[in-house]
Amino acid sequence: MSKQLRPLMIGDLEVPIPIVQGGMGVKVSTASLASAVANCGGAGTIASVGLAHGIDETGRELVEASDEALRDEIIKARELTDGVIGVNIMFALSNYKELVKTTVEQGADFIVSGAGLPLNLPGLVGDSPIKLLPIVSSARAAGLIIKTWKRRYNRLPDAVVVEGPRAGGHIGFRFEDLTSNQTEPLETLVVDVLNLVREYETGGTIPVIAAGGVFDGKDIAAFLALGAQGVQMATRFVVTHECSVADEFKRLYISAGEEDVVIIDSPVGMPGRAIRTKFTDRVMSGNREPFRCSYKCLRTCDPKTVPYCIAKALGHAADGDLDNAVVFAGSNVSRVTKIVSVKELMDELVLETTERLNERKGGRT
Repeated sequence: MSKQLRPLMIGDLEVPIPIVQGGMGVKVSTASLASAVANCGGAGTIASVGLAHGIDETGRELVEASDEALRDEIIKARELTDGVIGVNIMFALSNYKELVKTTVEQGADFIVSGAGLPLNLPGLVGDSPIKLLPIVSSARAAGLIIKTWKRRYNRLPDAVVVEGPRAGGHIGFRFEDLTSNQTEPLETLVVDVLNLVREYETGGTIPVIAAGGVFDGKDIAAFLALGAQGVQMATRFVVTHECSVADEFKRLYISAGEEDVVIIDSPVGMPGRAIRTKFTDRVMSGNREPFRCSYKCLRTCDPKTVPYCIAKALGHAADGDLDNAVVFAGSNVSRVTKIVSVKELMDELVLETTERLNERKGGRT
């Protein structure tokens, strides 16, 4: 663990290494990965979506199964680490309130929430000391959340995750803008949000965490130099021994080239960045993939009209059934070359970051 990097302070919660492992569903970010990151000084994140994948439950029973699965993952993580553990909860989920309640009851350190604007999140956690980190893709969205939380709950975000257009998974930008490269770069978005949060900081700071396309220590140092207090990374953590997805999933990451990364429409109502598979080829060609929906897990999804079930497709990916899968990945996935341990990755990132920051202090860029 490095003492050369300033820790990420989220209120009174200290993350010794300013790296947050991004939440990746379905069953990608589980206790094994999150606890390993936390043990190395970062913030580990369990993705709550789809943890009950493969359980033949319906309706209200699926909600209960999801709660039980999330509870089990948090308990497992706590048994493996005394570091910082949080939960990613997509606002678009039909059982959002139930998952928030379970997360609070199990004593997670933070909730990170995107895929929509979590305007009611403070009201769901009550007096709990849990930290709240909304994910935004613009200063406008950050401003709306901050104003709403302050007016309704007299509370500000404990940190803001700014996710840019190069992120993997669901992305908060228009499909057309992503495919035509008409989006603001993450650097611009981070500076815009930094300027915004300064207007609301009274007696404390609202840390800004840069996410989406952060790959190595050079990137981390650049965002820290801009004023971000930390970064969120996801793609690099998939190809670690502690990530619980099937080996086929990891090998696809290693073999993927730049040309294999595509933008798809998702039933979530947002575009998503994924690695091309036979499944994405069929979907992008306009084919409908038949499925049976026992429970509408997404508020934004109409099972009668959407071309496929994103939860099942992501579940197939975690299981290694790639021909029937959506495999989310960030824009830098083609730079991934091997499977390493979380400790190896974290040590590498810390070393690269400190070296780069020292170069900057010495006058070199």
